[in-house]
Order: sequence, then structure tokens, then C-alpha cells
Amino acid sequence: MFDKHSVSLEWAGRTLTIETGQVARQADGAVMITYGDTTLLATATFAKKAKPGQDFFPLTVNYMEKYYASGRIPGGFFKREGRPTEKETLTSRLIDRPIRPLFVSGFKNEVQVVLTAMSYDLENDPDIIGMIGASAALVLSGAPFMGPIGAARVGYKDGEYIINPLIDDLPDSELDLVVAGTQDAVMMVESQAKELSEEIMLGAVMAGHEAMQPVIDAIIKLAEAAAKEPFEFAAEDLSAELKDIQKLVGKDLSKAYALTEKLERQDAIGLAKTKAHEALVATEEKPDVMTGDTFKSAFKKAEAAVVRGDILKTSKRIDGRSLDQVRPIIAQVGFLPRTHGSSLFTRGETQAVCVATLGTSDDEQFIDGLDGLHKEKFMLHYNFPPYSVGETGRMGGTNRRETGHGKLAWRALKAVLPDHEDFPYTIRMVSEITESNGSSSMATVCGCSLAMMDAGVPLKRPVSGIAMGLIKDGDDIAVLSDILGDEDHLGDMDFKVAGTEAGLTSLQMDIKIAGITKDIMHTALEQAKAGRAHILGEMAKGLDHTRDELADNAPQMEVIKVPSDKIRDIIGSGGKVIRGIVEESGAKVNIDDEGTVQVSATDRESIDKALKMIKEIVAEPEVGEIYEGKVVSIKDFGAFVNFFGPKDGLVHVSQMANERIGHPKDVVSEGQTVYVKLMGFDDRGKVRLSMKNVDQETGKEVSAEE
Repeated sequence: MFDKHSVSLEWAGRTLTIETGQVARQADGAVMITYGDTTLLATATFAKKAKPGQDFFPLTVNYMEKYYASGRIPGGFFKREGRPTEKETLTSRLIDRPIRPLFVSGFKNEVQVVLTAMSYDLENDPDIIGMIGASAALVLSGAPFMGPIGAARVGYKDGEYIINPLIDDLPDSELDLVVAGTQDAVMMVESQAKELSEEIMLGAVMAGHEAMQPVIDAIIKLAEAAAKEPFEFAAEDLSAELKDIQKLVGKDLSKAYALTEKLERQDAIGLAKTKAHEALVATEEKPDVMTGDTFKSAFKKAEAAVVRGDILKTSKRIDGRSLDQVRPIIAQVGFLPRTHGSSLFTRGETQAVCVATLGTSDDEQFIDGLDGLHKEKFMLHYNFPPYSVGETGRMGGTNRRETGHGKLAWRALKAVLPDHEDFPYTIRMVSEITESNGSSSMATVCGCSLAMMDAGVPLKRPVSGIAMGLIKDGDDIAVLSDILGDEDHLGDMDFKVAGTEAGLTSLQMDIKIAGITKDIMHTALEQAKAGRAHILGEMAKGLDHTRDELADNAPQMEVIKVPSDKIRDIIGSGGKVIRGIVEESGAKVNIDDEGTVQVSATDRESIDKALKMIKEIVAEPEVGEIYEGKVVSIKDFGAFVNFFGPKDGLVHVSQMANERIGHPKDVVSEGQTVYVKLMGFDDRGKVRLSMKNVDQETGKEVSAEE
């Protein structure tokens, strides 16, 4: 019934299996891919015609996690998977980035790749096999895709690279790097590192590229048996149209791209475009010239030819800079008066207002995923409003780009955060991009680093970031530092590098051509190292050290550890005791299952009061010591006295005075303050107290004769 085909290989200690022909047979390409016990369904479907007027390539990648994959039911009221989680959004972007450049130039038919995580073993992250599955599905579909690609995760520990480390191994690894590529070159890199050198990072990229080669071979083998006939597509030849545009407005474009200010440059380009459009685009009077759609594509090629050609010929950039020159930087801290920490970071025409807010454990983010519910103590949110590029646009929820750029900056800063035991605050960073013309994500890294230092967060070292670009035409190559927006759009690479003076903390690389070589990456990393050092120096002019004290309106916090068997005493029945501490002291008190108590307030007096009450609860009374207490109840046989935090003890009637008394009420009354001596504990562990030989006026012990 099924024309099923499969390939399997042993890869980094686990079996990788790719199967096709049994599931989702109406998709153009579909595979079930399994690594360990993690299984994804990957499908690829494409339209056989482009929509009229389509002037971009409409590729959509949707990665979805189903909670049943790990035997869980979704939380919330509806008990159904809802809008994409951050993990799903980031994985969708991760898979999109290496496959997008490999479609044939000019192909504008709609393509949709859907990846569904159906089984998850809590050991192998679905993102790597998602990339491999997408690659296999596209190759099988017959779409004009110049794949396949492979992918691998690389860890680093004790001087050794680890291919596809298990999820539980990553916390101990100094590196979490994902690399994707073809047989010949690297297409994409995404990483988080603990201040590693450029040599180690480059070695990791190459190790991952080498490790993925058997996977690429397996996809090719599967395609030889099961791939559909290639879709017939020929890219539109725009050489004649390009020549006409260059002849008419080539000089105008060169002059426009010589203007250093972005808005002025855009106006000049717009005038050249209008001039060419009026002369070359078909109308009723002149129907034999190019169509509007053809003109759009050809004009973009004309722009690229001007920018790329000038850079390769003159080694001068759009704004007149040399290839390795960074734009002027202004770093300012304390920009906002009432925030816990803030900065204004401006680099050329890119600007970010970054704000740090400190909170308690109540402010931690709950994240629900296939691996269960966990908390995040460090958050970074990136906002990119349309006014930042001088445009109007829809304002709504966070888009994929904002999520991805925020996570990149999060990875870059994570490595330098203090240990939570030393700085027990929840940290939320927000980056508001107020201007953009090239790498607002790296401006976010720099600005957030300064804002945290301004807030008093004891970072190990400040972090800077820089975006590198590439212009490649045959053997002619130019690597660009601190690229502009136009250099990103019209260039071949967007390579973001972040780190401290001690080493790299994050890399992200996207390629628009069919990959780059080790030599180009090495050149880019070395050039980026000098750029990062320069930026760190400019940042230090704004603030070169973490402030010694927190802002006045930031919460103060104290953390103590108590024995786990005392947790119940602090909380009390139904939370009665801890609520009393909060109400009486005015401080916020949190305690976890391991006995870590976090006390916070805006003033020190409230913290000290709460700590005193907690210490009284967890402290153990000493036999033979005298304590002040309060009579809480009276019985015929004696009185119960609350004498040590929540502890009560019995003063037997025989221990109330040196002389014989008739009834305890003859000596004490409820609510009365008395001094008692701890005599010890009876066979059942009950506390025995005595008022004998204790002066009830002074609380001092006296002899029986006295």
C-alpha cells in the first residue's frame, strides 16, 4: 500500500532515521525523521505558479510542538496548543535562515514548510532534526531548492568539541552552537558561549560542518530513491532591463549612494527610481517596454551592482567609511530618572534606549514547554517600532524578528551575569529601538550591558557587539565592519559577533549566497575582534564599571538559607505564619523547597524586621536559658507559654513558684508576660518550662533562698 523508503545512520552515538512515503503523502515532500526517541514530521509544499505582482519570495516555516510528544497536557483553560511559543518562533527562524538562500534566484512561488514535533525524549532537541527534516522534505518535493543542507549542534568541554550533546549536558558545556550548511560551505550559525576565543569558535563551526556530512549524504541517498521530478523553473533574464536602467540612471544611483545620511540617500534613490520608471515601464502609449514587476526586480539588481561594485573597486563604503571603520558612538547612562538602570546607545544612525528593571522571585517568568514548566530569572525584550526607520506601520504583538533579535542579545549577555546566589534578583531588560540603520540587535547588546551596570548588576565584564558584512564577486571579497542597512540588504552576509575583552559570548551568521569558507569566517572574526574592542572603549566613556549601589527605588534584598525541616514552621498552617511576617514587617518573603528564603523591600528596616522574625522561628532554644514569653492558655495542671518564636511550652503548676499554689490562675493570667527557664523535654519531646528561681521583674535567675 505504501511506497516507503528510509535511510538510517549512526550519528554521534544515536540512530538517525529519515523515512518517506507513508505519512503526509499529499504534500509535495514529507519525511518522518527520528533521532533517539525524538520524532518530527516535516512537510514541504509549494505553489506551482507565482501570484501576479509578487515581488518577493514568500517562504514560510512553521515549527510546532505538540505537548503529547512528551506525554503532557497543555496548561491553561483550553487545554490545547495556542499561539506559537518563543521556542517555536525561534526554531522556525532557525530553520528558515539556512534554507531560504538555496532557492533558485527569481523563484517567487509560495513555499510552506511545516514541522511538527510528535515525540520528544527529553534528550535530543527537535531543532536540529527539524532543519534536517526540512532539508529532506524540500529535496524530495522537486522544488527548485539547491540543497540539501545538514545541521549539527556543537558543545565544548575540557578542551574537546562535543557533537550533538544531550540537553542535560548543555549546562556544563562552555558552548551551545548550532551550525547548518551544504557539502561545501557553512550557511548559518547560531551560538551562545562562555567567553571563548575566536579560534575555538571557528573550530566549533568547522567541527559541526564536518559532522553533518554523513547526514547530507543520507538525504541524497533517500532523494535518489524517492524524489519527485524537478519542477521546471527558469529564472527571468533581466540582463537587458538591467542594462537599460544602468544606462539611464546608473550615475544617479552612484551619486545617491555617496550621500552619507540615510533619509537624504533614500530621497535621492527615490528620484532615480521615479525617473527610470517613467521612462522604462510600459504604458498604453508604449506597451513594448518592461512591466512594473520586471522593473522592480531589475532596479534592485541595479542598486546592488552600484553598491557592491563601488565597494569592491574603491574599498570605500556607502557613507565613506573604510571597510573596518565603526561609525561614531555615543554612550550615555542614567538616561531615565525613575528606572533602576538605563542607557542611550547611539552608533551612527542606529539608536537604542535600554532599561534594566530588578525584581524578586515573584517576577520570574514561567515557561511551559515540552520539557515541563521552568522559571527564567533573566529576560530581554526587544521592540522595533516603525518610526525607527521613518515609516508608518502596524503596531501589535511581538513579531518573529523582534523575538529573534531579543534572544540574540539575551544569549550575548547571559554569560556575564552574576551567579543568582550572589545577586538574587530577577532581571528584565527592555530595548526600545528609536533609530535604525544597521544592526539594532548589536546596539541592544551594548546598551543593555550599560543599563545593567547602571542598575548595579555586577556583570563579570561589559559586552559589546558588532555586525559584519560581506561583498563577494568571484574571487573579489570585501569584509565590512558595522554594516549599514543597505549594506545588509544588498550584501552577501550578516555576521553578528558579541563578546567581552576575554572572549566571545555569541555568534549569529546568515548567508545570502551558497555559503562561505573558513578563510572568510576567520577574516570576519579577526576584523570583528578589533571592532568590538573599539566599541568597548567607547562604551567605557559612558560608564566603565558597575555602580556600587542599587538605585534608590530598586528593591533591596537579603537571602538566607534555613534547614529544610524549618520550612513548614516559617510558612505555618495554611500560610498563617509567613503572612504574619509580611504584614508585620512590610517586607516581601519568598521561600523555596530547598530552604532558600528571599526577603525584599524598598527599605532596610522592613528587611531587618522580617529577618529577625524568621531567625527566631528557625533558631533552636537552649536548655538552661531564660526566655521572655507570653501566657497563651491556662489549664488546671499549669500554663502554656509562647516563649521562642512559634514555640510553646508547659509551665507545670509545680514549677510556677517555690511555694505550693492552689491553681495556676492564682499566679498568672492569659496574655501576661513572664520569664521562663527551659528545663528540657519530656519523653514525648514536649517542652518543659519553669518559673521557679526566675525573678519575674528582671528575668534573672535567683537561688531558692533568695
